[in-house]
Formats: sequence, C-alpha cells, structure tokens
Amino acid sequence: MSSSDVSDDGSDDDTVRVWLVERTYSDDEQNMVILVYATIDGDRYFRKERALTSFTDVRETTAAIVVDPGNLGRVEDPALRDRYSAEASRMAADHDPDDVV
Repeated sequence: MSSSDVSDDGSDDDTVRVWLVERTYSDDEQNMVILVYATIDGDRYFRKERALTSFTDVRETTAAIVVDPGNLGRVEDPALRDRYSAEASRMAADHDPDDVV
C-alpha cells in the first residue's frame, strides 16, 4: 500500500499516517537524529532514531510517513499532545506527505 492510499484522517485498517512534529539531535549519543511523527490529533506518536554515519550518508526526511498502528505510542501529556496536534496539522496543510523537509 502506498502512502497515497491512506485516508485523509491519517488511517485505514492497517496503517496510520503520521506527520513530522519534531527533529532533535541526541545529547546522549553523537551523530544521532531523533525524528518524532504524530497523528493530526496529537494523540499518538512514532519515534524514529537515525544515525548520521557521514556527511555523504544523506537520507531524506519526508513530511509524513505511514506506520503500523502497533508501532505508535500514546501522548499522555495534554500540553505535548496540543503541540504535536498543532505541528502535525501545520505540516499536513503546508506539505504533501512525500515532501522532503
């Protein structure tokens, strides 16, 4: 299934579309980027860690990805949920899912 087959609400029976809401560099480990994607409602998130092995190892980060619902965590903090919702909504309004950001 391609990401274009996912419904506008970000989910179908098998997958959920999540939008990039946070990109940080790890304080604990050098050369580690942490990407956080969240659902439009900010209720669920997916965390992806990516090692930067060299400047020539450039991997594109897209505005959204499609993930298995079992790989999503719940956002318990209401303030963080609101922040993720606002950022996911902004990304969805400003970008196509496959846009490189």
